Amino acid sequence: MAIDLAGRARFKRRMTGTLDQLESTIARRRGADASSSYVASLFAKGMPKIAQKLGEEAVETVIAAMAGDAKGVTGEAADLIFHLMVLLNQAGVPFADVLAELERREGTSGLAEKASRPQA
Repeated sequence: MAIDLAGRARFKRRMTGTLDQLESTIARRRGADASSSYVASLFAKGMPKIAQKLGEEAVETVIAAMAGDAKGVTGEAADLIFHLMVLLNQAGVPFADVLAELERREGTSGLAEKASRPQA
């Protein structure tokens, strides 16, 4: 069976386009009125609340996965990615930096990559 490389490339562009758009939307809403924007309300509460929300979404994703709820995993994963993007913005880390780090690690054994990290 042939792999549809053109289709995969289109999907990849659409996926990164969606994440780029989400990053832009979050940046735009950062300065909005916190009473009318969920994103602005998170930024108004600061990193502790943003990190808490990210953690909550991670736990909810795990719970859905453990329950075998594929639809739930999809929804919770979307929430998780959204809140990660908010946290990255608050931390001043562009999503492109995260993608660059993933690209750097591509093709490297996970065990080898982990072993190369400085010991804490």
